[in-house]
Amino acid sequence: MQSNRRRFLKALAAGAGFGLVAGCDELTTPLLQKDKSQLIAHSPNALETRLENLRGFLTPVEHFFVRKNGDIPPINLDSYRLEVGGEAIGEPLRLSFDELQDLPSRTVFSYLECAGNQRVFFGEQLGQLAAGTQWGRGAVGMASWTGTPLADVLRLAGIAEDAETIQLIGLDSTAPEGGFRRPLPIDKAMDPDTLLAFRMNGRPLLPDHGFPVRVIVPGWVGSSCIKWLGRIEAHSRPVWGRNNTTSYVLIGDDYPPEGEASGQVVTLQTIKSALALPWPAQLPSGRQLIYGYAHSPNGPIKRVRWSLDEGQTWENATVLGPWMRHAWTRFEIALEIPAGHYTLTTSAMDETGLEQPESIPFNQKGYLFNMRLPHPIAVVA
Repeated sequence: MQSNRRRFLKALAAGAGFGLVAGCDELTTPLLQKDKSQLIAHSPNALETRLENLRGFLTPVEHFFVRKNGDIPPINLDSYRLEVGGEAIGEPLRLSFDELQDLPSRTVFSYLECAGNQRVFFGEQLGQLAAGTQWGRGAVGMASWTGTPLADVLRLAGIAEDAETIQLIGLDSTAPEGGFRRPLPIDKAMDPDTLLAFRMNGRPLLPDHGFPVRVIVPGWVGSSCIKWLGRIEAHSRPVWGRNNTTSYVLIGDDYPPEGEASGQVVTLQTIKSALALPWPAQLPSGRQLIYGYAHSPNGPIKRVRWSLDEGQTWENATVLGPWMRHAWTRFEIALEIPAGHYTLTTSAMDETGLEQPESIPFNQKGYLFNMRLPHPIAVVA
């Protein structure tokens, strides 16, 4: 077993293109550092993807955004155990990493997005500054995730028929509550695509992304995707805590409180589109092929429109696919305009017919911004 763990850690370092720090215990969380020049650093715990650096369908790990609520916990794979308990569990479990990997696994292609992605535009577009990290467009990324379905582990532990809520708890003890946590309703927890993931883009998770195990909840906000997972609790009642009463809650005049929350609890993501260009962008005159990304929690993107006249007239972009239930979609715009200053606005529509809105109501913490964004572009002769 120990040799398996050693191979896992070596694959972690080699696959990410990083090295283990000299003197690091090979069985403990490796000290790997991302090249922050590839990302926009809002803080040590908030690193944003530069969409202009992306070219393909999957986001390379070195370009993938990072959001943490505390320090990366030191984890020794030899002693790591995933605990499963709670009053709605019949047979409490303590699974080693090897035991978890030995369970049937599957791969899901899914984008992952922070609830606060595009938060800065509440101020820039609506003139109302929202609290929190002032993310631009890059608190989002697309990856393949391989792991064990959460439902399989819950069934193995004898999940009760009256189970209502699954609480997921991280090992990051410096995060609020002594381990970041959020509850999932039982139907989402039992979705076969909700994973306990241990691989990202075919490689072991980096510490920044939850090594050795994290939760992936496709279509839901990133705060539901607990990193460094240490404990799963099943309850026969609703579970309320900081992260669904005051944090990750839409608070404002348009959001009446629900349950014990101060507003509407943030769960499902929203439909969005963004151009793979710097903000603002500068382009040479002549024919241009501009790429972008669009995604929706409801399913594949059906259409992306674009406008150069603030939405008075629209043309269709070329949607490139692939079309997958939880994945984002690439699109391209062929453009040839003379030198000058422009705003290029995009609007995505998913297969259900839902399209990005022209405006949205303000919420105090700036979650789920998804208005159509007028992207400033200077075309230079």
